[in-house]
Amino acid sequence: MIPSMSQIAKDVLNRIPTWPDEDREELAEVAREIEARRTGVYVLNDEEKAAIDAARRSGVASDADVAALWKRYGVA
Repeated sequence: MIPSMSQIAKDVLNRIPTWPDEDREELAEVAREIEARRTGVYVLNDEEKAAIDAARRSGVASDADVAALWKRYGVA
């Protein structure tokens, strides 16, 4: 553990192994979101990568269509 971590954080982290799997997964997702907000970098998990791959293969929209949409809304 990090020495400067608050006692409350340490206590909660020590109890995590007793939590149900779905609660631990939820905590991991929240922690990833906090980390992304702090660093400005969001790292996709395997499920998100698979969903993006499936969407790209679906043929619903081409890469050019998606790029045009982002450009239209000032995202890219």
